[in-house]
Amino acid sequence: MTILQQIEETELICNNCTTSRFVTDDITGEIDCSSCGYVISENIEDRRVERRNFSNTDNSRTGPGVSLKMHDGGLFTMIGIQNKDSIGKPLSANIAHLFSRLRKWDSRSQTKNSADRSLRNALQELDRVQSKLGLSDTVIERASLFYRKASEKNLVRGRTVKGIAAACLYASCRDLEHPRTLTEIAEQFEIKRKDLARSYRSLFRELNFVVSIADPIKSIRKISSKIGIKEKTIRKAVHILDAARDAGIIAGKNPEIMAAAAIYAACVMTGENKSQHDISMAAGISTVSIRKRILDFKKNLILLS
Repeated sequence: MTILQQIEETELICNNCTTSRFVTDDITGEIDCSSCGYVISENIEDRRVERRNFSNTDNSRTGPGVSLKMHDGGLFTMIGIQNKDSIGKPLSANIAHLFSRLRKWDSRSQTKNSADRSLRNALQELDRVQSKLGLSDTVIERASLFYRKASEKNLVRGRTVKGIAAACLYASCRDLEHPRTLTEIAEQFEIKRKDLARSYRSLFRELNFVVSIADPIKSIRKISSKIGIKEKTIRKAVHILDAARDAGIIAGKNPEIMAAAAIYAACVMTGENKSQHDISMAAGISTVSIRKRILDFKKNLILLS
């Protein structure tokens, strides 16, 4: 049963001077007549964005939202380092010493055990490499979630914090289809690629990751931006990879190698002067791998034969 409610529009008229022109005062919360100043309504609701200048960084009244990037979700207490009261008067020596001890214990209470300390260190490492790898907050949030799950299953014990954090970040990039290789992540975390791969395999077995297969087409933009090729060449490389997928020669191959080989083949076809060495350095692979994939393209693709 549908109930229709009809709302009739009524025109407000001042009871004092019978005019219909009003002014809303947001400071006092009143609606006044613009002619005689008669108060029509008071204590009206303020529908603007609520803001107060509590700090120099974030002046919203509600504060930032809860985030998995923070070890305590962002719901932490903070005791300022200025030993002054609410009116700016300096505190006495005894009160200042008391607040100094309160700051120390407040900092210690945020990490109750070794698991909390390792979690905070891991999240700090993820925040550090975020800008270097050009990752979004969504990727870091997912990596933080993976690390929390690994910590709950005691997978961090006996392994390095950087290794597990890097493995969680790589799993997050694979899950959200961000083209980042093991070598790139290992270099930013300053660990060996072998250790990162070993930690990722452990997480893959224990946490039952369901990751998608990396698409080499997404790696074309990343490689092409490093070497600076034209848009025409990029479209040609995408066309070559589409033809290679239809021919069934992409499955099981390294996506970075396939993308680099397609870019080199596109540069040859469009006449753009880019060497195999330049493309291999941008992709982080060897020139031998590019030449092997080029031979596969020539053997199976008509457009390169």
